[in-house]
Amino acid sequence: MSIIAVVGNKGGTGKTTLALNLAAGLAARGETVVIVDADPQQSAYQWRLTGAEDNGLPDVVAAAMGLAKTVQALREANDYVVIDCPPSIKAPQSEQALRLTQHALVPVQPSPMDLWATTHIAKVIEQLRPDNPALRALIVMSQLEPRTTLSRLMPDAARELDLPVAAAGIRRRSIHRHCALEGRSVFQAGKRGAEAAAEIHQLLTELLDHG
Repeated sequence: MSIIAVVGNKGGTGKTTLALNLAAGLAARGETVVIVDADPQQSAYQWRLTGAEDNGLPDVVAAAMGLAKTVQALREANDYVVIDCPPSIKAPQSEQALRLTQHALVPVQPSPMDLWATTHIAKVIEQLRPDNPALRALIVMSQLEPRTTLSRLMPDAARELDLPVAAAGIRRRSIHRHCALEGRSVFQAGKRGAEAAAEIHQLLTELLDHG
């Protein structure tokens, strides 16, 4: 059983979108997976409630409190547990998740402010490595707009941090917003979601098959 935590130090990076679609991508690969919503705002939990029972999303368990016990209870019955953390590295849930997880994904928008906020995450991850030697962290460039200069330059700038940057990035696509409104993942959006789903699969391949 593997744990994937999606962590951030700033709102609006697409953290919950990434967490839910990663889980849906794992389910599409035939894995058993559950999402743990550790964010007190419970965006992932509300997203799941919005959709129908057969919307293709894995179950979401709200666990803003008692995260460690919740993950322990779920790990035996699932191949993967995906944790959606609060948008702050100082939140106790974020630190607990980093102590538990094998894979930490850090979505970063193509902006200097987001990049600066990520430096704090790199420091915390380094501090926690003695307690969790299995922890592997990866920056994921999120909400990319390839035609803009910032989106082209930021992946190289992010490589100056102390965390590796995923080769696979997530573009800004309207289908993500539509899926949130409909309570489903891009994997259930047919042709409209095909390119977004391909990006998630590329990221999963990089994260799991080569990590």
